[in-house]
Amino acid sequence: MSNAVVNGLAGAGGGIIAQIITYPLQTVNTRQQTDRVAKKGLLSNSTSDSSQSHPPSHGGGTLIQILKVIRTEGLGGLYSGLKPSLFGTAASQGIYYYFYQLFKNKAETLAFAQKKKGLGDGTVGMFSWLLVAAMAGSLNVLCTNPIWVLVTRMQTHTQAEMKIMEAKRVAFLREAAATAPTSSTDASPLQNNLTQLDLIKPRPYGTAQAVKEVYSEAGIKGFWKGLIPTLVMVCNPSIQFMIYESLLKHLRAKRAATKQGSTVVSALEVFLVGALAKLGATLATYPLLVVKSRLQAKQEIGGGNISLQYTGALDAIIKMIRYEGLPCFYKGMSTKIVQSVLAASVLFMIKEELVKVYLKLADKTPKFITKSQ
Repeated sequence: MSNAVVNGLAGAGGGIIAQIITYPLQTVNTRQQTDRVAKKGLLSNSTSDSSQSHPPSHGGGTLIQILKVIRTEGLGGLYSGLKPSLFGTAASQGIYYYFYQLFKNKAETLAFAQKKKGLGDGTVGMFSWLLVAAMAGSLNVLCTNPIWVLVTRMQTHTQAEMKIMEAKRVAFLREAAATAPTSSTDASPLQNNLTQLDLIKPRPYGTAQAVKEVYSEAGIKGFWKGLIPTLVMVCNPSIQFMIYESLLKHLRAKRAATKQGSTVVSALEVFLVGALAKLGATLATYPLLVVKSRLQAKQEIGGGNISLQYTGALDAIIKMIRYEGLPCFYKGMSTKIVQSVLAASVLFMIKEELVKVYLKLADKTPKFITKSQ
């Protein structure tokens, strides 16, 4: 089995475990990113009602939001979209690590060939690491973007339903105010409407429903919503792996100089190096992640207001800056840092350990065969 396949399978396994551990944080973070609250007086909608201009925000810290989800939706609410997410993680990590290792092998072969010609020291430079990661990331995005569109929809379904209910409530109140009831009995239709609205619960929403909804809204191209910012975000794993490989290279070189040529890196060291790498990449690319999530979520989260709904990446960026301000690009960033750093650290650690286990088994197998002969 080639080392590209081994790394692909190990990456898929590590990614699944990391996803299960950190998924509740990911669900809350996606809802934070897609929550939209315009600055006062800046909505372009024809309505001017204050409750419409400033829809309730799902604010509070990460822990508070987790508790809110559990109280209103149960533990299952924290794991909305987990099944397609696990499939997406396995596919994404498998595809990424397979092509990453494949391109990495090519880069190392080229670097060694250059050394033979007297050019360079035989090691892969930072720019080459960036290119390798970018190529692997682009192929991964093109293949797996539909899965993440479905996951985002499922994570934010309840949030969108609540926004729809809020918009209906505002419509009922405005209609009642326009008719100017003169007696308490006149207000009974309004009370009945509001009572019926309160009784409505979010509809069950599975993968099949998400597929039908996305297709009915935009056809096949709907499954590639957010593709442009996602492709630009390829620089996230590029930066991440550049930092990761550079730190590992430095660590191994230092270890070789102090431990009689041994370059073995412990699981804890891989965990810490992975955490640092992911932290740097997340800080640099988070605004693009917010744009991507908003494009992939139901546009009803905007509360029916065109100022908070987007037709594309550029439209989203312009409206977010105009109506919400620059801080909206960093909504939920603290949650994302905790989730992504923890997930990346677990992924790297488990991946490297799985590769080590395979190499040990592969190393023992020929010896066993030789002895038996």
